[in-house]
Amino acid sequence: MNPGGVVRLGVGARLVYDGEAVEVVETAATAAGNEVVLKDRLGRLVRVSVRELLFSDRAQIVPTESGPSSSDDEDLASVVLSRLKVEERARVLERAEHVREVRSGYRSGSAELARPGEPRAGFDPELPKMARYRAKADELGVSVRTVKRWVADFETNGEAGLVGTPRGGNVLDRCDPLWVETAVEVMVEHVDQARPMQKTVIERTRARLIARFGEDAVAMPPKTKAYEALAELERRHPTFRLSTARNRDIAGRPREAFGRLRPTRPGEYLLMDTTRLDVFALDPVTLRWVNCECTVGMDWYTRCIVGFRLTPVSTKSIDAAAVLFQAYRPLPVMPNWPAGAVWPEHGVPRRVLLDPAAIDGPIVRAAGPALVPETIVVDHGKIFVSEHLTSVCARMGISIQPVRLRTGRDKGPIERFFKTLRQSLLHTLPGYKGPDIFSRGVNPEGEAFFYLDELADKIRQWIAVDYHRAPHSSLVDPGVPGLRMSPTQMFAHGMGRAGYIEVPRDRRLALEFLETRWRTIQPYGMEVDGRRYNGPGLYHDGRPSPHPGGLWPVQVNPDDITRAYFRDLDRQWHVLTWEHAPAGDMPMSEDALTFARKLAVKKYTYSDDRLAVADLLERWNLGLGMTLAERRMALRAARDQAAFAIDITDDEALPALETGGPEPEVGGDDDDADFEDTEGPAVFDAETFYADALGDL
Repeated sequence: MNPGGVVRLGVGARLVYDGEAVEVVETAATAAGNEVVLKDRLGRLVRVSVRELLFSDRAQIVPTESGPSSSDDEDLASVVLSRLKVEERARVLERAEHVREVRSGYRSGSAELARPGEPRAGFDPELPKMARYRAKADELGVSVRTVKRWVADFETNGEAGLVGTPRGGNVLDRCDPLWVETAVEVMVEHVDQARPMQKTVIERTRARLIARFGEDAVAMPPKTKAYEALAELERRHPTFRLSTARNRDIAGRPREAFGRLRPTRPGEYLLMDTTRLDVFALDPVTLRWVNCECTVGMDWYTRCIVGFRLTPVSTKSIDAAAVLFQAYRPLPVMPNWPAGAVWPEHGVPRRVLLDPAAIDGPIVRAAGPALVPETIVVDHGKIFVSEHLTSVCARMGISIQPVRLRTGRDKGPIERFFKTLRQSLLHTLPGYKGPDIFSRGVNPEGEAFFYLDELADKIRQWIAVDYHRAPHSSLVDPGVPGLRMSPTQMFAHGMGRAGYIEVPRDRRLALEFLETRWRTIQPYGMEVDGRRYNGPGLYHDGRPSPHPGGLWPVQVNPDDITRAYFRDLDRQWHVLTWEHAPAGDMPMSEDALTFARKLAVKKYTYSDDRLAVADLLERWNLGLGMTLAERRMALRAARDQAAFAIDITDDEALPALETGGPEPEVGGDDDDADFEDTEGPAVFDAETFYADALGDL
């Protein structure tokens, strides 16, 4: 057998060079290496090095003998032989011995490895080839033509040539390609629909083929074969077996290889997401259950939770901005937290040296790490794509990376955190309702025990004490196989790897996360959405505004409209107070004021904001919040700590705001940005109200 896979490169060899058929007419050895002279059909000559012919894409050698090539239609010999079963492989080896005996007289193919009695009579190499063919055909009971075919296949492809062409084992190969193509088309159309029956797909495929090509133009498979073909197509386009949600997820996958973001340092990617907790909390006023949502910010590299906020019923864009703000300024710790759960000033690891004199304001212990996010990874929820959050990210130089639609695995670590939170903490709490309707107890609403602020504190403490200190299987160092680190250790490791830590340079950072409104300054003050604000810092020497239109920017917190923040031409910040701010410490939101105005218009002929607010607060104190929206506003307004605690006075431009991580307290404890309080009714038909207002939660 001639050696395969090689060709003689000498005079007379034919090639294709730059798309032209050429022939080697001369070979020469020079100081630069071996060279050949090529001649095309027009007689033109060109001298080319042998290296270029072998390794350049410009040249392709035309083989004159058969042999394996990468362009062959046949599979590789290793592929053909490896897919054989043991008995099939033994049969091929035995047939190869017969072929070698026909060709050489020896089953091994070599006289040096002759077996006893070889060469046998009838297979002596001196005999004519046809005599040996007839002897082997008589021995095996096959035709001489079959023996000739075996020898030819063996000489071309070796033992792999004796395997033969496998029959199509796939039922789809035995069906008309047009039928298969149309069946796939019908299956794909049901991605966003209810799960179809296989019978329906077969009938629609048949009807569509008749409409396109006519009766009997395409061969329809029998019923049994059609069902077998659909079962095979199910592997390509799941339609009948999995859930419809899973089928849509598979259909939405990209056709190319999956990629992923790979964080290399703390703060590179910040994952943000919101989920409804699987546990009920208590309304402090009515002592009735209420749903709550948890918004979390997670540093992807370290898996540290750098922002957490618990909100009643639903989440707003201001809450998402508050979680992002906590990444810069961690919340303070509770007095009862263990020492191991407390981070040093600014949330910087203890191994990072920091000069206390370089920090403005008091040193306060933090509840988590502090970092400057470069990119936030969010889904397409309206709170994350809102104008408020996007403008904050643009001002802070933060990129926004939205994940693909209906693809939770794009932010898998934070989804896994929610599962860990449920399995490690929430399932042990009273009022736990389970992850789905099939896991609910008889009356989880009646078992609700913790107030919203208590539930938020338990979650925050669990994060600091357990989650941040437990080793994670995904937190590894490639240089130390087998090492599993906790988020706290990974953060310290990331600081050492990055070589630096970024900290906010501005103590007025909280003002960047508030909404900006443009207004004019009038003799009575500044009016924002019908609310008049005033303060000593609003009036100056009468210099006009440097901004277009003579307008002035004012920062407003939608969750607390009792105050606004204004910066004059001397770059000093001033606090402006709403003229009808409630006498108590409870903040008032924009939604609550809008609702109060609507109630006052219906009740009074002449109403103002002061009367509307007083009437609304009295209504809430009496427990007469009768609608779901009204009760949500009451709960949001009753939190002990605002999202952005800013305390600016005109005596000092800005006191130690959130320099050490926490925000100064506003009307209560400053440790839990997620303290929620209260629904209303103390005197009302509770059963009727909750059946109507909260029945669909």
